[in-house]
Amino acid sequence: MNLYIYAKSGHNKNLDRVRRCSVVYNILKEFEPILCTCDYRAGMYAKEYLGVRDAASVDVITNLPHMMERGDILIYDTDEVSDFTKAHMEDFCSQVYEFGVDIPKDIVDDTYFEGSDIKYKKAIFFSDDDYTKSLVQITSSKIDIPLLMGHYFFMGYERELKNFFTTLIDEEVYTETIKGTEYLLTASVNAALESLACGNKPVFFKRYDYESIDAIELIEKYNIPTIQKESLNDVVAEFENIIQNYPSLQKPQRVDISAIKENIKKRFDLMKSIS
Repeated sequence: MNLYIYAKSGHNKNLDRVRRCSVVYNILKEFEPILCTCDYRAGMYAKEYLGVRDAASVDVITNLPHMMERGDILIYDTDEVSDFTKAHMEDFCSQVYEFGVDIPKDIVDDTYFEGSDIKYKKAIFFSDDDYTKSLVQITSSKIDIPLLMGHYFFMGYERELKNFFTTLIDEEVYTETIKGTEYLLTASVNAALESLACGNKPVFFKRYDYESIDAIELIEKYNIPTIQKESLNDVVAEFENIIQNYPSLQKPQRVDISAIKENIKKRFDLMKSIS
C-alpha cells in the first residue's frame, strides 16, 4: 500500500500547490509518500528544494489509478475533480483527503514561523511563472527593488529583466529571501502567507493574466493589502504608499493534521498486520 499526494501543477505554473503539498509530504514522510505533479520539472524542484524524496509525473488526476493499487491512500490539491471522479476515488482508495476540505490551503512550512534576520527592506516576488514575459511588458522604467526570480522563468530572461530591476535574486535562495524581506510585494498567495508567518509584511499584487479564486479567499481571510493595476510601476508606487501605513495583521496559525496522520498510520499498521 502506498500514500500518494497529488498537486495539479500545470506545465508552467501552480508551484503554490506543489509547495503546500510538499509541506504535507514532509509531515507524513514516515509513510514514504509519492508526490505526483503534472510537470516533471515541478517534481524535480520539490525534490531539490522542498524535502521531497519520491516524485512522479502524471498528466491529470484521472490517470492516477494507472499507477496506484486499490486501497492506496490519496491526498489531492486540484480544481479538476468532478463529483463522479471524487466518488470513484473514494471507492478506489482506502482514504481520501482534499486540500480546502480536509487540509487547510493556508498550511505553511514550520520553517517560516521561525523568522529570520531582515536582509531586504523591500523585495518583489512576482510569481513562480511568467511564461508570457508579462513583467517586462508591464514595466516602463527601472525599479529599485530586488526581484526574486521564479522557477518557470525562461532561460536567459535575466538579460531582459536587468533592464528594469536593479537587483535579481536567484530562485535557489527563495526561502531565505521570503524570510529575510520585511515588505514583500508578490502575486503568489503562498509566498504572501509564508511572509506573514515569518512576521513580515506582504502586499498581494493581483495579476490580470492569472486569477485564482483560492488566492482571493486566502488573501481576504488575512486582510493582506491588495493592489490591482495594469502597470508594475503604478503597483510599486501604491506598494510604497501601503508601506507607510501598513495595517496590523494576524499571523497564520500552524496547521495541525495530526488526526489525518493518525488515521493513515492506523491503515498502514493494519496492512502490515495482515501481510
